[in-house]
Amino acid sequence: QVQLVESGGGSVAAGGSLTLSCSVSTYNNRDYCMGWFRQAPGKRREPVARLYPGYSPYYADSVKGRFIFSQDKAKGTLSLQMNRLSAEDTAMYYCAATGSDDWDCPDLQEADFDYWGQGTQVTVSS
Repeated sequence: QVQLVESGGGSVAAGGSLTLSCSVSTYNNRDYCMGWFRQAPGKRREPVARLYPGYSPYYADSVKGRFIFSQDKAKGTLSLQMNRLSAEDTAMYYCAATGSDDWDCPDLQEADFDYWGQGTQVTVSS
């Protein structure tokens, strides 16, 4: 069982930065594939980034070079640093987790994730 709680969303002007956090509570010592997803109004939820402990994060092309996904396992937190934001980044952002092997993690999609946070809204004004 994994519990996830996002925070840090808000409104920001285009070109600005915002950092999202996700508090992660697990009740075992196993490693999970962690992910950030987002869903804009009228669109399907899409992957933003995925990370397996000890490996480099995997990013969607739309955020590569602008977003940084990190994990502090000792503190039980995930962070998504978002830079050079544009109106296209406006969405509800979710953190997610699932049990997987390390080589699977970069390819996992929404349906593969078992645990989800409640989401945090990011609004970028142009």
